[in-house]
Amino acid sequence: MELRDRFANVVLLGLAVAAWIAVGVVVATRDPFIDHAAGYTGAALMGIAAGLSAAPLAWLLVFARHRRIAYRGDWVRALRRGGWLGLLVATLVVLRVVDAFGLPIVLFLAAIFVLAEITLSAER
Repeated sequence: MELRDRFANVVLLGLAVAAWIAVGVVVATRDPFIDHAAGYTGAALMGIAAGLSAAPLAWLLVFARHRRIAYRGDWVRALRRGGWLGLLVATLVVLRVVDAFGLPIVLFLAAIFVLAEITLSAER
């Protein structure tokens, strides 16, 4: 692992901690029943926080699987996977806010995101 990889991991995890603190502030201070925008703000912040948390972890998993060798494109793939997870989390929170949350919908969305990532990660 090179210094730039460590630096990127630390920066992304630091941003994730800041995003989770922002999520905690929104959850503790705003009521979605009174302020209707609070649910959407919380969904966006939770999606950002989950995506920022998942991206360095996805890179570290691939790095460990490749026997501690970082290949070109690993960061792009890890950031994309973090983005997918963040988008899924934000979508699920919005579904919960509008009372459309259900197991079939969750499984369908998860399948769509997994299929999209498998398609984009296929080696050519």
